[in-house]
Amino acid sequence: MTENFLGEGSPDEVEYIPGVCNIGVREIRRRQLVGGIGLFLTITTVFGFYHQHASQLARLGTFLPALVMSIGYLQGRKKFCLAFGLSGLFNFGSLGNTKRVISEADRKIDRDAAIKLFFQAALIAAAVTAFVFLLPSSK
Repeated sequence: MTENFLGEGSPDEVEYIPGVCNIGVREIRRRQLVGGIGLFLTITTVFGFYHQHASQLARLGTFLPALVMSIGYLQGRKKFCLAFGLSGLFNFGSLGNTKRVISEADRKIDRDAAIKLFFQAALIAAAVTAFVFLLPSSK
């Protein structure tokens, strides 16, 4: 049986749907901020590698900031937190006010969705890294 939770306070809030939506507006904004920080780190990493004439091997270091960027972006876009999905939690209220998913079946659906989100983010990060890896050297 699915335990639904309708967010309190804001009409912009949505309800918990296993594997689909486990965060509300405040948590979404937090994930968007993480995505923006990841984008900034990715861009500065790429420019740093370019200006330092970094080897192609060193450019593989783009993967980590690109992963942070893509995880943050996908979580905000999908309204689904990877960590909450793995932990069996959801939050539609104030930051830090998480609730536990009651149903074991729903927790499994959330875990599967979290793993899928991670692999999607890793694929995006790998594509960004491959692009940076293949860029010509600034020498």
